[in-house]
Amino acid sequence: MNVVNTGIAPAASAAVKQAALPREATPARRAWRRLLRRRGAMLGLCIVLLFVAIALCASWIAPYDPVATSWSAVRKAPSQAFLFGTDELGRDVLSRVIWGARASLLAGLVSVCISMALGVPIGLLAGYVGGWTDAAISRLTDAMLAVPFLILAIALGAFLGPSLTNAMIAIGVSATPVFIRLTRAQVLAVKVEDFIEAARAVGNPHWRIALRHVLPNILPPLIVQSTLAIAAAIIAEASLSFLGLGQQPPAPSWGSMLNTAKNYVDNAPWMAIWPGLSIFLLVLSFNLLGDGLRDALDPRHK
Repeated sequence: MNVVNTGIAPAASAAVKQAALPREATPARRAWRRLLRRRGAMLGLCIVLLFVAIALCASWIAPYDPVATSWSAVRKAPSQAFLFGTDELGRDVLSRVIWGARASLLAGLVSVCISMALGVPIGLLAGYVGGWTDAAISRLTDAMLAVPFLILAIALGAFLGPSLTNAMIAIGVSATPVFIRLTRAQVLAVKVEDFIEAARAVGNPHWRIALRHVLPNILPPLIVQSTLAIAAAIIAEASLSFLGLGQQPPAPSWGSMLNTAKNYVDNAPWMAIWPGLSIFLLVLSFNLLGDGLRDALDPRHK
């Protein structure tokens, strides 16, 4: 009887301990708990979610048609009828700011997705394969990084033609070198770890090691960089629209609204205040969220 107990008790005890492990012990839950303790990051997350909700519900919450003109309401100051005032064509500024959020968020998200879709595989290839492949990719990346991000985006936008789609492509391609360099650096650091050597020792093919063992372990810095890149992409989209290379009139865009407002700053400052404030808040919130994610995803932080 005692022999049976000594054989079962350790296994049962181990099973009980395994089942009793707190769910918070998982890396994702620890990261979320660290993020919750950072007030700036949570404030940024709330503002981002607010803008996302505004963009998704623009057709329901906008009080007026954003492209409808009214010659009897040209450059009206903020009032009960027009909370943010009207522009030079009598269009409601509040409605245009609401619809402009959709263009800015779409440009930021799509541009970063393009950058990651191009940069992560190329950086993974360069860092894992090494040799002349790494040298060629690194030199091409250095050449692209020698050109300022915004200048390259403007050049590509002018080459592709003025439209929101082409602006997103231009911004995405311009931001790709940053993801290539970051991915390569992370792969070089991870591929010399013991668990990678163990994966090679048991006969895993290189593609499996790269995709199943290397890539998951370099995701945290890529997530942080993508959050910060969205903020840069929003500014770039506003800049391209300001120059006439992004969202085309009469479709609302914060950048094009600022371009028009520059001619009426003296007698209609509200035309510039609201789109400018919207860009400031959205970019600031993404930067705050990115800083918080950087600390939350770093296991060295408590």
